[in-house]
This record gives sequence, structure tokens and C-alpha cells, in this order.
Amino acid sequence: MLSELLAAWISRQRWFGGKGRPIDELSIDSDVELTPGLRHLIVAVWQEGSRDRYQVLLGERDSLPDRLSHALIGTVGDHYLYDAVHDSDRMSWLLEGMARDETRVSGALRMRHVPGVTIDTSQRSLVLGAEQSNTSLVYGDAYICKLFRRLIPGVNPELEVVTALAARHAPHIAQPYGWIEADLDGTGTTLAIMQEYLATANDGWDLALTSVRDLYASMPEISAAEAGGDFAAESLRLGVATARVHHELAQAFPTETVEIHEIKRMAETFRRRLGRAVAEVPELRQHVEAVEDAYHQVELLTNAVPVQRVHGDYHLGQVMRTPTDWVVLDFEGEPGQPLAERRALYSPLRDVAGMLRSFDYAARHLLAGRSGAADLEPRAEEWADRNREAFLEGYRSGGGVITRADAALLRAFELSKAVYEVVYEARNRPTWVSIPLAAFRPRPV
Repeated sequence: MLSELLAAWISRQRWFGGKGRPIDELSIDSDVELTPGLRHLIVAVWQEGSRDRYQVLLGERDSLPDRLSHALIGTVGDHYLYDAVHDSDRMSWLLEGMARDETRVSGALRMRHVPGVTIDTSQRSLVLGAEQSNTSLVYGDAYICKLFRRLIPGVNPELEVVTALAARHAPHIAQPYGWIEADLDGTGTTLAIMQEYLATANDGWDLALTSVRDLYASMPEISAAEAGGDFAAESLRLGVATARVHHELAQAFPTETVEIHEIKRMAETFRRRLGRAVAEVPELRQHVEAVEDAYHQVELLTNAVPVQRVHGDYHLGQVMRTPTDWVVLDFEGEPGQPLAERRALYSPLRDVAGMLRSFDYAARHLLAGRSGAADLEPRAEEWADRNREAFLEGYRSGGGVITRADAALLRAFELSKAVYEVVYEARNRPTWVSIPLAAFRPRPV
């Protein structure tokens, strides 16, 4: 009965990864009672011969208050079963369990805190509603706890990175406080991470869009440097912060060098992706020669390339501006990629390229599908170029290295990402294809 209720409910959740496909079978792999009226479930969902596992916090009440009616899963007998993440009374177990370093059912579920921290267990929880793949709970103005709904065996890269950087007292990260783990397929697996909640911080993407709006609303003769919401000073500070994060990552984790034959292999991979993209999006064809030339410049490199742990999914939505500086969030890497790939070593220029692409998106996001967009295109280009240059200046002044050879590699990373974006937009948001297509014009580094 419970499995049937869960199968009907889970398919409607925003974080469920198998939408649009029938569920062949749902089974409960783990069922741990945390407190009376609260159970921790790991459920296995089979679809078209493949299995995914999800984390569910199952609440049980004799009567369900109106504030929890939206979280109802179903009823069994006289009992209401519901998604307990929405129940602040039940979710106090997160703080209490981590504060005590509690273990349940012979080690099946382990709640841990970072050595030396103190957790205030009086804070009340509230679910953030914007996430697609996870669920985040904010506790007062002190903590944010991210529950990973779809579970992948292994230590989550974000937990690994932020705890290592916090141990070094690194700036530009949100302080970790605790985590929850269990064994999945015999491997210690991260179920949740709790960090400092940056209650007074502003999202980098929102700040950038405010700057772009100010520019578009100003008189045509006003330059991006003169507009009231000029963002370049913040872009420079963000570049400095990015370089410092890369330095701390290189100190906290092993580093290597990639020989030139591997770099050439990477360029060939980029070239194959370009070919597939052109076949799907013919508008790319006119840019093939320029992109091929950028990839060829990488093949001409003669020195090995240093690689290290990086952010892996770096853009303006992954950074927050506090009253004092920039903070970098979400060191998970690209969630859709295998865990080993997300933990692999890359050139830090991959992150730099991601942020440069984000500046282009911020500049042109408001023009997508808008009448009169062509008239504003020069202003978008001016804003993007100004902030890209400021970011790169900050990155260099913060200790980041971009040599002449690095510039060729950076351009290749950026164009490869733009090729991916063109295909993504063509499939999902056709009116946005013009945003990544703008990346293929010549640009200084």
C-alpha cells in the first residue's frame, strides 16, 4: 500500500528525475524511524529497466493541519502520510541529530557535525521553493540544509570541498556545519549538507540583471561605465575571489599536469561535439570555421597544462554578494554528470569560461523574444565586454594565471560551452538561441 502511494506521489514532484515515463516498480530499500511520527526512507524507482533511488522524509499524523495539506502523500487507515520536509515541528530532528552526532539503526543513518562548530537547535525550518532537483530547508537566519533527493552512491563533491576549504579557514565559502550520510551499495553516501545561511547576501545573477536593466533604461548616450548600476567593480572583485578559491582548492587537493597529447584529445572531443551540434542546429554552420580555428590553436600548444579540483558549474547564479565580499556556493559540479567526473581534475580556466559565458547571458537575457532587441544589442555587447574584462583583470590580480597559451585554452573552453548552449536552447528555449550564438564573434582575452 505504501509503495503504491509513493509511486503516485513521487511522479508529481519537481525533483523527480523520471517525469514523462511510467514507473514500473517502486520498492523501499531503507526505512528508519527517526522520531515517533517521522521515518527516513530510501526508495528505489524502476523505469524502463533502470533504477534510481530517492530520499523521502515520511511524516505520519492522526490529523493533518491545513498548513501541511499540500504535502499529503496519502492515507493508510486513520493515519495521514505526508512529505515531512514541510513540517517544521518534525524537521527539528535535523539540527538535533547533527548536533549530537547521532547514529540510527546500527549505523544505517548517520548525522554528523563539523568538528568544533556549535549548532543552535532552537532554529525553525522553512522550505525554499525554487529548487528543481533537491530540497533546501532554511533554519531561521542561521543555516541552510540541502537534502539530496536523487541519491548517487559516494561522498558529494560539495561536502568534500567545503569541509576541506573550511579546515583551511579559506575565505569566499559558506561555513559548513553538518551533514547526513548512509551506506548505499556499500559506499558512504551524502544525503544532506548543512551550511551557513547567507541571509543578508544577494544573488550574483540578480545583481547583474539589475545592472543590465539600469543600462537599458538609461539614455542612449550613457555608456555602461556611466550608468547608475555599473557592475564592473563587482565583476573585478568576483574575479579576485575566483582566483583565491582556485588557489585554496589547489592547496587542499592534489594537482597534476595533463600532457599535450591529452589536450589534443580534448580538442578532438570538442570538434566532434561541434559536428553533432551543427547537424542539429544549422545556424551554427556559419561559425564552424572560427570555432575550428580556436580548437586548432589548442592543438598547437606545446606545454603540459596544470589541472586541479575546480567548481565545475560556475556562473553568476552560483555566487552571492555579502556585505563584505563574494561567496562561492554549490561545489557539486554538474549534477547530471557521474560522480567521478564531477570530482575529476580540470584546468581552472573551465570555471573562468563558465563565468564569462554567464556575463553574456546576463547581458542578453532580457532581449530574448523582445521587440526592439536589435537596437539594444550594442548595449548588451558593451555591458558583457566591460564585465568580462573586469572579471579577467580581477582574476589575474587575485593570482590567477592566464598566459598567452592559456588564452587559447580559455577561448576553446568558452566556445565549447557556447556550442552546448546553442543545442540546449534550440531544444528547450528556441527564442534564446541568439544568446549563445553571439559568443562566436571575435573577442579579446
